[in-house]
Amino acid sequence: MNRRSVIGGALLALTALTASPAGAVPAGPGCFDRARNPYTSVVDSHLHFRPFGGPAIPFKELTGYLRRTGVRYANVYGIGQTLPADSACTYYLDCPGTKVTPSMKNDFANARDMLENAPKDLHLTLSMTFPDLAHPDGVLERMRLLEKEYPGRFRWMGEVNLVKQALLHNGHEPADRADIADWAPFMAELRARHIPLTIHSDLGNDGDHTEFLPLMEEVLERYPHNRVVWAHMGLSKELSAMDPGQHVRILRRLLDRHANLDLDISWRVLYDQYFSKPRARREYVPFLNRYAQRVLTGTDFVASRDKDFQTYKEELEVTSRINKYLDDDAFREIALGQSYFDLLHLRAAAPRVCR
Repeated sequence: MNRRSVIGGALLALTALTASPAGAVPAGPGCFDRARNPYTSVVDSHLHFRPFGGPAIPFKELTGYLRRTGVRYANVYGIGQTLPADSACTYYLDCPGTKVTPSMKNDFANARDMLENAPKDLHLTLSMTFPDLAHPDGVLERMRLLEKEYPGRFRWMGEVNLVKQALLHNGHEPADRADIADWAPFMAELRARHIPLTIHSDLGNDGDHTEFLPLMEEVLERYPHNRVVWAHMGLSKELSAMDPGQHVRILRRLLDRHANLDLDISWRVLYDQYFSKPRARREYVPFLNRYAQRVLTGTDFVASRDKDFQTYKEELEVTSRINKYLDDDAFREIALGQSYFDLLHLRAAAPRVCR
């Protein structure tokens, strides 16, 4: 199916958008009034329903957060690397030296919650987060196990880590070129099932802004027919001082060369370190306007029990602030979710923006 096609399900998306947070004015028939409605995104394509360790926010409570903030579409991510069960930590950065280990338990927990509590007014997409990309043996077999236990339920893979510097003190092993070559069996399965793959791959750090770029380029060159979503556009806390113009030039080159690449702009780090600065916005806003059909929005919220609705609401608002600066076409693609609907071939269409 052509990603630009609009399948006749516009009323579904309009219903989602008109069910806005308290105080919002519903959109008129067939169009969304930006002057009277929230700029917060209706899609959260990067939402971790499970934490690294400790108790999670209950599923029904978290889906309630989505309703209260006007989010109607979300990816149900777990966490593929979990802290030990006897650890008191809920976040790996608070426990340097504590090893995180790949596990399927969060994917099973999310699937069980979806079966028992699937909401009828939200569209939730289950994602496989268990793969250890540095040790791909067994990934295909585990994918098939999930498919056997929950037929047709898992329609996404990720967020999975190619290289994540923040986890290095917790035993994370980045994948290398040889590992990437060994992904071939499970990448073929993803292609056959039309499942996108979200990869966390740090672009670099403040010492070397593009240190890890060759790894992402290797993935894109080797698997040109797999839909790949680059989480956070490759940015991270470790890369706080990159020239926005240089970053945009790299992204333009990759998007123009690799038709299978999409970007996600989740995580408030992007706003705090880049989008909040006028000079950076002068680079990023025209870029997002031009490539909006290949940009997904998300919060990167991790649902540990020490957080609550106000935390989620703030994360959604901060990660949505860039939406205010987008032109109307890009706002429809990103904030109103059309790029997400097209990527998943959903029977939904975002309303046009009122002129």
